[in-house]
Amino acid sequence: MNKDNIRRILSYLKKYRIRLIVTILLSAVYVVLTLVLPRIAGAAIDCIDRRAGGIAQTGGYTLSGLLTAFLICAAAAAGIRFVMSLINSSLSSRILHDIRRDAFDHLQDVDLSYIDSHPAGDLVSRITTDADRFADGVLMALTQLFVGAATILGAFISMVQVSLRAGLLVAALTPISMFIAKFIATHTYDMSLKQSRTRGEQTAFVNEMMTDQSVVRAFSHEKAQLERFDEINDRLTDCAVQAIFFSSLTNPTARFMNNLIYAVVALVGAYFCMGAEGAFTVGTLTAMLSYVTQYTKPFNEISGVITELQSSAAAAQRLFELIDVPSQIPDKDMELPVIGGEIGINDVSFSYDKSKDLLQHVDLQVSKGQRIAIVGPTGCGKTTLINLLMRFYDTDEGSITADGVDIRDCTRRSLRHNIGMVLQDTWLRHGTIRENIIMGKPDATDEEIVAAAKASHAHSFIKRLPDGYDTVIGEDGGTLSQGQKQLLCITRVMLSPPPVLILDEATSSIDTRTEILINRAFNKLMQGRTSFIVAHRLSTVMNADVILVMSDGNIIEQGTHAQLLEKGGAYAELFNSQFAVV
Repeated sequence: MNKDNIRRILSYLKKYRIRLIVTILLSAVYVVLTLVLPRIAGAAIDCIDRRAGGIAQTGGYTLSGLLTAFLICAAAAAGIRFVMSLINSSLSSRILHDIRRDAFDHLQDVDLSYIDSHPAGDLVSRITTDADRFADGVLMALTQLFVGAATILGAFISMVQVSLRAGLLVAALTPISMFIAKFIATHTYDMSLKQSRTRGEQTAFVNEMMTDQSVVRAFSHEKAQLERFDEINDRLTDCAVQAIFFSSLTNPTARFMNNLIYAVVALVGAYFCMGAEGAFTVGTLTAMLSYVTQYTKPFNEISGVITELQSSAAAAQRLFELIDVPSQIPDKDMELPVIGGEIGINDVSFSYDKSKDLLQHVDLQVSKGQRIAIVGPTGCGKTTLINLLMRFYDTDEGSITADGVDIRDCTRRSLRHNIGMVLQDTWLRHGTIRENIIMGKPDATDEEIVAAAKASHAHSFIKRLPDGYDTVIGEDGGTLSQGQKQLLCITRVMLSPPPVLILDEATSSIDTRTEILINRAFNKLMQGRTSFIVAHRLSTVMNADVILVMSDGNIIEQGTHAQLLEKGGAYAELFNSQFAVV
């Protein structure tokens, strides 16, 4: 893990510094208690040994007093460990909450080009799976890392106090454990990062297949998709196996080193016990071996923690990569008031891929209340022009004005409050019919909602639902038909019509009879409002004030329906292709 990511993780901990300080203090008390226990046990063993020799106490302490002290310290250590677990679990959950919120909040502010160029499933995987793995690593670090580090230091000091030579012997063998731990941690991090990325790819693929399952089956593409899934799944399995291999080395190698150190100290201590100097008693050797165990055991745990932290670091890196994506161009402070509806498109050029031209030097002046129809072949730039009007993207060259104000000089929110959109692609969230309708006007009354639904001809099908306007629908409309979902989206705009309307294939999924009725409602709605109508079916745009014919990012013709037919150009050819009698 690089230093920048460590600093960022610490910045999340900083907010909860009081809890962190408490858990550190409790860790210190817990370690002191666990270090006292071997000394008490050793003294008790010497007391028993001396009692056998006719001496009832050791150093002024009786056996019963030592046993009582041992039980009190052990109970206190267990209680403190329980409290630490509660605090650390709470701290980990809060950090998980914060980093998920930051990631999701930033996702609302990144440029749409980033979202368009990244699979939705991968972004979901970062905010869910990677965030969980990150929190697991933080929890393990808080629970074991502080205690382990303090125990190693305390146990080493205690060993040196008991026997300088034995303590230095243990210290000499320790670097071998450190080298092994570093080797394993480095390789575990690399494999965990690769595993996280592959898991994100798999999540994106599964999400795509679930969304488009009807298309997959319609074209009998099940086998091909299964083969693609197997290929990704095999790569994920390979990554997981390699990650597990390196992480599995942790326990046996650490235990081998622990047992080696334990055996060496036991042999040396036994030699001291049998020596003429009488440097060691049986109780002292017991305490020394307990300290060796306490010293080496955290290395085993910390090796596991480091392995988990490397996996957590890989997940954190993917989260921070998302959070570090540059935000869209910041808003300026100006709030755009309710506009009259004059729109100016001034020498605008734009392309999604800067190596390929799309819109090229487009000029258009729209007066208040005009109906502008935009037609042309697929990929000619119709929807792109709408995206620029809504400022989903900013122009590469030129400017777009609303009542003479450059839309880049005002907040996106105030601009979009002045524009209502009905798109070919519907979007409904999980909730009631009512909640989906009032998204643009949360304080709408029941009478206003019903009036808007009647105007969009959605009222009749809504009343047939089990709970009417209070019927709960699932994600993306649940079991509603595509036409019904589109009617609800139209109702949203009908509820609170703004000065400018954008209808992008707004009736593409609706039957012909309902389309005629809705077009009548739209005609009434558009009176006095500036409207942009994107359509493939020319029957919906013949009454427009101005029809723009686009091709390869340019406006190649413009005029009324009659003028364009008389001209006999691209529009006339397009019209005849739709209405010619065979």
